Amino acid sequence: MPRTALTPFAAPSDVPISPGVRKGNIVQVAGQVAFHPETGAVVGSTVAEQTEQTMRNVLAVLAEAGATEADVVMFRVYLTDTAHFAEMNDTYAKFISDPRPARTTVYVGLPEGLLVEIDALAVLD
Repeated sequence: MPRTALTPFAAPSDVPISPGVRKGNIVQVAGQVAFHPETGAVVGSTVAEQTEQTMRNVLAVLAEAGATEADVVMFRVYLTDTAHFAEMNDTYAKFISDPRPARTTVYVGLPEGLLVEIDALAVLD
């Protein structure tokens, strides 16, 4: 079964990754950040704005694989500051449906200007 790269938008040329990969019925979305898919510019200066754009990017990769948020079994959220949890959580909640997927949230360092990164694992029927 071949591995298929998912590229609904261009990944930075200096980073040797695909925005996502599908193999069989498994879809792994690489960590997405709040980059605008056409310009590559960071969208927003608040964690809410960045979470919204990041989730849009995750959903675009899922769509490239024929998946939706309802196919996601696990999200992983990476935040730069524990104080951002509630704001991220409120925005994230607008993008998910019941039954809610599993999620892990961890605190990390990200490149300058980025506040949140999100990846996803989906399984297609």
